[in-house]
Amino acid sequence: MKMNSLQASQLAAALAVVALIGFGAGRYNGGAGGTATAVDAAGGRKPLYYYDPMLPNQKFDKPGKSPFMDMELVPKYADGGGSSSGPADAPAVTINPAAMQNLGVRIVAAHRDTLATLQEVTGTIAFNERNVAIVQARSGGFVQRGYSRAPGDLVPAGAPLADLLVPDWGGAQREYLAVRRTGDAALASAARQRLILLGMPSGLIDAVAKTGRMHDVTAVTTPIGGVIDTLDVRPGMTLAMGQPLARVVGLGSVWLDAAVPEARIGDVRPGARVTATLAAFPDEQFPGRVQAVLPTAQSDSRTVTVRVELANPGLRLRPGMFARVALGEGSRSALLIPSEAVIRTGKRTLVMLAAGDGRYQPAEVQIGRESGGQTEVLAGLAEGEKVVASGQFLLDSEASLTGIPVRPIGATAMSPKP
Repeated sequence: MKMNSLQASQLAAALAVVALIGFGAGRYNGGAGGTATAVDAAGGRKPLYYYDPMLPNQKFDKPGKSPFMDMELVPKYADGGGSSSGPADAPAVTINPAAMQNLGVRIVAAHRDTLATLQEVTGTIAFNERNVAIVQARSGGFVQRGYSRAPGDLVPAGAPLADLLVPDWGGAQREYLAVRRTGDAALASAARQRLILLGMPSGLIDAVAKTGRMHDVTAVTTPIGGVIDTLDVRPGMTLAMGQPLARVVGLGSVWLDAAVPEARIGDVRPGARVTATLAAFPDEQFPGRVQAVLPTAQSDSRTVTVRVELANPGLRLRPGMFARVALGEGSRSALLIPSEAVIRTGKRTLVMLAAGDGRYQPAEVQIGRESGGQTEVLAGLAEGEKVVASGQFLLDSEASLTGIPVRPIGATAMSPKP
């Protein structure tokens, strides 16, 4: 392929630049290599590996010529320095303090302070399913009368739902009255027991015995006050013994189902205090306690339902209402660092320690709760140790590239330079 004069001149210039860089780097690294050899012999430092400055990702076990460029390989030491003399330091990345300032690196000391354990979540009011009454037909018969009830109606305890005509009661009541007239107490007791087995209420039996008249119609009533959840009784219906007629849920207390993030569910215990605030009553707080932590998590929201029972005087708390829920006991003392200083690698959690004089080392930590931009450190860090709060990812990348070992949990702290 033919090149014009402009292309030929550009190619020649590029080759000249490459040759100049290789020559300069060769001279610099050649001298550095000699210095490194002297330092190795005098100071006793052992390089971690050797590398080509033009291709720093390529590492070599022994010194010599680079297979890529015509230059000497440069040693890399554990303190982050190259071929420079000086005392051996703890393994760390060494960065010029002026360069770190230009990068906007911020260093913060780990300090002990109060960590808020109170967490605010949302929840909804629901029926208390422990306060439910199922109304059934105790005897087979016919619905003679309804009381215009409907699901959602609030009813007091003892409110009638329907009048039920029971034909089977007629003969049994006649037998009971006849036996009573004989004066035989044992037979009268057996006849009364038969009426009870037929589903006749005790009060109605007493009325038959007192008046001497038969009663084959009974009113089906609610045993508790609350809201009618379901109602399956209408005038003219034929009912069998034990057939469900209605479901009534009491409203004297309600459930508050709070959605707690699964990462914080370990802080919630049954019996913990809870305070709820509702938009309908913004100036009032409703206290309660955790009744149960449900055993399943919501896959879509990654939350766990915490069930709280609230008293409901005046029936003001209605199922379906939205509430803000405060869980916890306030705050406690903890060792804290900024949350932005934490590096999560997937396998472990790290921070970049600052030991002074531009030296930095990664350290593994065990973290706990996070609140207000602060993260609790459970292990791996001592109070007063300084960590990098911004720009730590650049330092962590450099440490990984140069093979700086991570300080494990439980190891001694780096000794800062004066």
